[in-house]
Amino acid sequence: MLSSFYSDDLLSTFRGGSSVTVTNSKAKAMGAFLKSRRERLSPEDAGLTFANGPRKTPGLRREEVAVLAGVSVTYYTWLEQGRDLIPSKDVIDSIAQALRLSPAEKSHLYQLWNPHASELPLAGPAAMNPQMQKIIDQLAYPSHITNERSEVLAWNKAAQEMFADFASIPVQERYFIRLLFEDTEMRRRIVNIEQFSRYSVAVFRTYYDKHRDDPWYEATVEKLIRSSAEFERIWRQYDIQTKKVNRIILQLPGVRQPVPYDIHSLVNLSGRPDIHICVYTPVTEDPDAGR
Repeated sequence: MLSSFYSDDLLSTFRGGSSVTVTNSKAKAMGAFLKSRRERLSPEDAGLTFANGPRKTPGLRREEVAVLAGVSVTYYTWLEQGRDLIPSKDVIDSIAQALRLSPAEKSHLYQLWNPHASELPLAGPAAMNPQMQKIIDQLAYPSHITNERSEVLAWNKAAQEMFADFASIPVQERYFIRLLFEDTEMRRRIVNIEQFSRYSVAVFRTYYDKHRDDPWYEATVEKLIRSSAEFERIWRQYDIQTKKVNRIILQLPGVRQPVPYDIHSLVNLSGRPDIHICVYTPVTEDPDAGR
């Protein structure tokens, strides 16, 4: 067995591992994330060229990840179980390499692991700088302001015409992640709804893991799972994604052809890194296309 290569006595001290207590919910989030990455990585993709008995699933076994990362099988198992441990940065680096994490996934793992990562309180409508509304009102492009809960804090006239009459939506329901799956008209307008939904859920998942001590996130996910089979399907895939320039294609009322937009997320403009200004710029035709 692979586990015989490493002694299970080398637990909290192996390669700088520590038994310092961390927030239980954060440790569980990291464990669930590691498990999801392990289960989707095949032995071939991980660079394993030997067989280790029949497999019930295509993912790696825990002992294989432990060997690739150079840690104890028991220690890695404890990490996946969400035990109150803090491995060293070397161990996290090795596990990230073993699991072939993407840059966004690696950044997410660091966020879950870092016991000193600061978490600013999420902004509510009253906490937003009024000047931010004036800024987006001056923009010709559709723009709205959200926080890490996807709460729509402000919007300009163009965004209202493009998505929904945000002012008529009760404040307690004015969350973009909820509207994306519960507002029938908004979903009808988004031509690339599957692609955009996957991206939006992946971004929301990073904030969900980051704020595991905030009961609002758990309640919101449970509600969306009950109301939307599509959300549940995407959520179970456990994709994560940091915000980036993303494409949305909209079929707007009175417009014959669908219109593609690139979404630019501007952060920290108000001194609050948890607040994002989203600007939708129409994609112009490439003059060299088709040549």
